[in-house]
Amino acid sequence: MTRRFRQLLPLLSSLFLLACSNTSQVDKNLTKPTLPENWQESQQVLSVENNWLSQLDNPQVQQLVTKALAANHQFTMQAYALEIAEQQLIVSGSQLWPELDFSFRSGRNKDNQTVSYANSNSVNLNLSYEIDIWGKLSAADQVSNYNYLAQKASFEQYKQQLVVNVVTTWFRVIEADKLLKLYRNRVINTQQNLAIIEAGYHSGLTAALDVYLTRNDLNTELTRVSEQSTEKTKLIRQLERLIGEYPKGELLVNANLPLLTNDIPVGLPSELISRKPELKASWYQLLSQDASLAYAHKQRFPSIVLSGSVGDSAADVGDLLSGSSLAWSLLGSISAPIFNAGRLEANEEKARIELKQGEQLYLDTLYEAFSDVENAITTEKSLKLSYYTMLAAQENAQIASTLSFEQYQSGLVSYTTVLDAQNRSFEAQTTLIKIKNQLIANRIHLHLSLGGDFTTPSLAPSPTLKAE
Repeated sequence: MTRRFRQLLPLLSSLFLLACSNTSQVDKNLTKPTLPENWQESQQVLSVENNWLSQLDNPQVQQLVTKALAANHQFTMQAYALEIAEQQLIVSGSQLWPELDFSFRSGRNKDNQTVSYANSNSVNLNLSYEIDIWGKLSAADQVSNYNYLAQKASFEQYKQQLVVNVVTTWFRVIEADKLLKLYRNRVINTQQNLAIIEAGYHSGLTAALDVYLTRNDLNTELTRVSEQSTEKTKLIRQLERLIGEYPKGELLVNANLPLLTNDIPVGLPSELISRKPELKASWYQLLSQDASLAYAHKQRFPSIVLSGSVGDSAADVGDLLSGSSLAWSLLGSISAPIFNAGRLEANEEKARIELKQGEQLYLDTLYEAFSDVENAITTEKSLKLSYYTMLAAQENAQIASTLSFEQYQSGLVSYTTVLDAQNRSFEAQTTLIKIKNQLIANRIHLHLSLGGDFTTPSLAPSPTLKAE
């Protein structure tokens, strides 16, 4: 027996080295991607700030975020998915340990030939353990471990996205309310104009056409008010759904749109990789695919299983486990795949291709994240410029609107000139409200794109991006 083992030892040693030589197959260039030193339109080097939600000095939005994190149905589903991944991690890790089973059997038989009865009872304790000599079980455990880390990072990303959705929807409700008030003021202004023009018409000072034009303008504004009121109610229902409440459309929101003109620290592009949860999730998923390739490779090597049992059998239950009748056994087995029509080889190649596909997915996610930040920085600069130019346009339009109506009453201009001036003033005020909200939404999106947490980081320390 010893001689045969010595003859097999070189073969087993070569198989062990071959199995263990399957190191990480992740492209080394992914760990150190070529990145610019700074963002294209920002030279700031200060680190990204967390706790950006505290900058909104409004208790209502803080309460809404708290409610959403406690009652949002989709977020709760993500929390359960994380718990499932944690349990799967325990299941996978259990394969590295021995398995111990206990069994008890009891029966009674009748022999018809001799009309006799016999009792049988047995108790057994079975132990089985697969020696992870090639690291196959460890690779399977790594797959579950990386999947859990990816799910945890995805959960963190979803949480940040939920907060962003609540805050941006809250501001959209405020924007809708501001526009609704503006439209209602526009109705009041048009009604006042109509009263003046109708009085002039009855006095023979204005034409009937001006009366009809003003009435048409009033009906248009009334329609706009109705549509905007409906839009506001829909947004309120959307906000109520986000916080897990029934969409009654009755949530009261009373706040202003702040003007965001200050710049925020955006950090360095290289910092984004280890900070943004979405990128962490993508990287862990890639490492999981790498471990899956190792597992598929090691499936092609023999499995060594040790098993042992101890037990007893007797006619009477009281005689079980008597010291003189205990029986035990200890077995070792080796099984190795010989022919499977290329199934294991195909599984390994499939895992290798999926890994390469995962590398491209990670790169796509990475550069999409960079693109989001670059676009948000560019958009913020453009929106700031648009706001100040539109602010000047609004002031000019309001003056022009007032002058045109005065000149119309003096008979110097036609009413179409008044309508044009008033529409310009109205559109400028509407655009200013929308730009302010666009600035806010873009700023919040920039915080999200930078990986800035709305409170303080709740993830584990950032992983080192290297193939393990």
